[in-house]
Amino acid sequence: MPSKCPQGELRYAGGQNQGASFNVRRGRGLVPQTTMIQFPWQRTARHPHHNSWLVLIAVFKVAQAVLFVAVGVGALKLLHKDVGDELAQLAEHLHFNPEWRLVNIVIEQADRLDDNLLRRIGAIFFVEAGLDLAEGIGLYLEKVWAEYLTLLITGSFLPWELFEVWKRVTWVRMGLFSVNLLVFIYLLKLVVERRRRRRESNSAQ
Repeated sequence: MPSKCPQGELRYAGGQNQGASFNVRRGRGLVPQTTMIQFPWQRTARHPHHNSWLVLIAVFKVAQAVLFVAVGVGALKLLHKDVGDELAQLAEHLHFNPEWRLVNIVIEQADRLDDNLLRRIGAIFFVEAGLDLAEGIGLYLEKVWAEYLTLLITGSFLPWELFEVWKRVTWVRMGLFSVNLLVFIYLLKLVVERRRRRRESNSAQ
C-alpha cells in the first residue's frame, strides 16, 4: 500500500512470488532509478552449460589416463623380477586386453624386457597419462588449447592405429580406431566452425 511522508511519496509494489520495488518521488521530479529487492529464497542458482560431447570425450580421456597410470605402475613393479611370469599375472589381474595400444607392445616384447626398458616403458605410459589427463580436464572446461592439443595427439595416432587395423582386424582395434576417428572429426568440426564465426564477426564489424 502507498504511504506518504513529508518529503515525498513512497510507493511499494510487491507480490507473493516477486521482489519489492520502490519508486520515490521528491517534489515534482521522479527518481529515474528503480531499486529491486530480491529475497534470498527467491534467488535461483545458475549452472554453467557444458557441451555434452566435450564432456563425454573428457570422461574417455580421464579413463584412459587412469588406465595408463595403472600400466605404468605395473611396469615399474616388474623391475628385478621374472618378467614373463609377472607380466602374465599382472595382465590377468588388471583385466587388460592384449590388443590395447602400447599394452600390446609390452606383452609381445616380454622376453626382451629388462630393467632399463621397463623404466622407459613406465615413463612413456606416465607421460601419455599426463597428456590424456590434461586433455580431459581442458575439454571439460571447454578450453580452446585442449581442443587443439587433442586434435594434434589424436591425429598423430590415427595413421598408426589404421596400420594396426590393416595388419590384423580385431574388434578392439576397430573400436579404438573408430572412437579416436570420431573424436578427431568432431573436434575438427568444432574448431573450424569457431574460426568461421570469428571471421564473420570480424567482417561484420
